[in-house]
Amino acid sequence: MKQTHLYDVLIIGSGVAGLAVSLQLDSGLRIALISKASLQGGASWLAQGGIAAVIDKNDSAEAHIADTLVAGAGLCHEDSVRFVVENGPSAIQWLIENGVDFTREEGATNYHLTKEGGHSHRRILHTADATGKEVTGTLVDQALKAKNIDIFEHHCAVDLVTQADKNSRKIRCTGAYILDIESGEVELFQAKSVVLASGGASKTYLYTSNPDGASGDGIAMAWRRGCRVGNLEFNQFHPTCLYHPKAKSFLITEALRGEGAILKLPDGSPFMHNFHPDAELAPRDVVARAIDHEMKRLGSDCLYLDISHKPANFITEHFPTVYKHCLEFGIDITQNPIPVVPAAHYTCGGIVVNTKGQTDLRNLYAVGESAFTGLHGANRMASNSLLECLVYARAAATEINQINQQIAEPDFIRPWDESQVAYSDEDVVISHNWDELRRFMWDYVGIVRTNKRLQRAQHRITLLQKEIQEYYSNYKVGRDLLELRNLATVAELIIRCALQRKESRGLHYTIDYPELAPIAKDTILVPINFAGQDMIINLN
Repeated sequence: MKQTHLYDVLIIGSGVAGLAVSLQLDSGLRIALISKASLQGGASWLAQGGIAAVIDKNDSAEAHIADTLVAGAGLCHEDSVRFVVENGPSAIQWLIENGVDFTREEGATNYHLTKEGGHSHRRILHTADATGKEVTGTLVDQALKAKNIDIFEHHCAVDLVTQADKNSRKIRCTGAYILDIESGEVELFQAKSVVLASGGASKTYLYTSNPDGASGDGIAMAWRRGCRVGNLEFNQFHPTCLYHPKAKSFLITEALRGEGAILKLPDGSPFMHNFHPDAELAPRDVVARAIDHEMKRLGSDCLYLDISHKPANFITEHFPTVYKHCLEFGIDITQNPIPVVPAAHYTCGGIVVNTKGQTDLRNLYAVGESAFTGLHGANRMASNSLLECLVYARAAATEINQINQQIAEPDFIRPWDESQVAYSDEDVVISHNWDELRRFMWDYVGIVRTNKRLQRAQHRITLLQKEIQEYYSNYKVGRDLLELRNLATVAELIIRCALQRKESRGLHYTIDYPELAPIAKDTILVPINFAGQDMIINLN
């Protein structure tokens, strides 16, 4: 007999967004926290740079807002930007109260603030170059202590569960089918409220700084259940990932450039001054395109990031993680430049939500990289993402706390039925399609795009989805198949969004439309089973 779980709140995703929601829900609520890998296996754990917030007396909320709006290339929603920035200091204070230990100035009580691309002030709080590890680790410790939070590691969401509300008869989300990866069984988790905190979709691309789980699960599941998505054409490519055959997409934090690292061609000459007046501190989309341009112009496999002109003790003290990791591959960054390439890093679009984190589907919330809040616009500014996680996590938790008593218990739902499927002896189909999808997304829907490339990608994804759906319908599900199915869904949505945007703006650069359109508009896709006819989500 397959197990059915009943909770007040189901949270799918265990990064900073999911953990922050779970820890700010009322202690009387029964919470299930789903983690695809271990609690330390997500993108949040790997975040190096830090969290942007206005805590310096010489800085201001207006300056942070202005910087974000500029970086977003005209597509940021100013109300969302203001909401996040103005709630930033209290979010930081909440982390500190929970035990997060940010780096302080040497011999002082003040926190050390660094500066990254797009910021006009030093406002990045960090813990050396391992901020994600410090923040995630601290919140994990708190979640493990909480008696009302049940943690399910190595569990992967299959699909959301919906049913008609007893009173209004309107469709609402009441849980999800979840695969226990270790046992292979699909279990039903029912809840009054469901939160998608499942991260982004950068694994859609061949080269990425993200961990293996970044397969757009939440975005794909929400779309299948009738939620709108927006601005998925804006995929941020981090300019500097370590280029080494054994490095597996290790991110070189932008904070290096904030502290004076210089991008160089193979002959050692700098080049960023040719592309932007801020040179290395230009917005990420500019830096990534510049590197991509120079690599293609020279036929080079990589370019170089050099901070060796700084004192060795400064480098090892401020960037111990980068120093140690590069040293494992024979690169001493105190003496030599770091070989780097761009890689898919952050999904700026996602599931449409309001300032409470609510999606189009009743009782379904989305927080973090899976959500489209309007904060990032056409290009995420460095270190705004963790801040967004924290602010929207509190907003969603506050809303759930207020309405939980008014929500009826879910009705009975049948357990997962796999009586008509078999174990597959053709898993090569999964690995082949996975590789093909990520390669054509990199080649055709990457840093620089054209209409022909996008049309080729659309043709390929249509064929792939037919193969994947046939496979999904006939064989027992596993993590690889579920991720491939979700990646194909998100890839289709990215391509559709990119084809609709007839301009170059922020992270979306197309040779066929190199200029800005006179009016900045979001790209919103509406599913045929749109769940939000009775909901009002304010997009602007």
